[in-house]
Amino acid sequence: MMLGALLLLPLFVLPLWNITLEAPQYPESIGMDIYINRFEGAEPSDIKNINIMNHYVGMEDIPETIPEFDYFPIVIAGMAILGLIVGFIGRKKLYLSWFILMTILGTIGMYDFYQWEYEYGHNLKENAAIKFTTPDGEPMSYQPPLIGAKMILNFKAISMPRAGAYLMFLGMGLTVLAFYQGKKEEGYEEELATN
Repeated sequence: MMLGALLLLPLFVLPLWNITLEAPQYPESIGMDIYINRFEGAEPSDIKNINIMNHYVGMEDIPETIPEFDYFPIVIAGMAILGLIVGFIGRKKLYLSWFILMTILGTIGMYDFYQWEYEYGHNLKENAAIKFTTPDGEPMSYQPPLIGAKMILNFKAISMPRAGAYLMFLGMGLTVLAFYQGKKEEGYEEELATN
């Protein structure tokens, strides 16, 4: 359990998510890593290049900061501390409660990320230099996928978890494993007590 909680701490230095854009004009691809407290280009000029491209179709610039960057680190630190306390107490039901709370918070985080992508890809400036429409004449949107790949014009947008997310998932999995291991040990001890 304690190891599972500690595996949240790398989120302070490792990226949680990544969005990459592949296109013929960018043979090396461009992209950005999303941390719990900042956006960072995969290469130093990537965010600048994304903002230049997005400007032509009326998308907002990728902001330097968003409100979530203020509270995500607090939530992660709080859950790590809570997980260590739960592990120290050693009550198996609390392990499951911590996992459920992490799952709820993670779901809220993914929904927030989806909403951010939606707003970013749909709220276009009226004075955009280039306006694309769908086959039925509607203004085109440029929302990247929540997870996976999607073609947007001649760009392949790829959105995938990164090292921080994988460690978080591993930590949550270890917590469930600790819960079931504890239940198994309790059952074994009860069986010994009755014999």
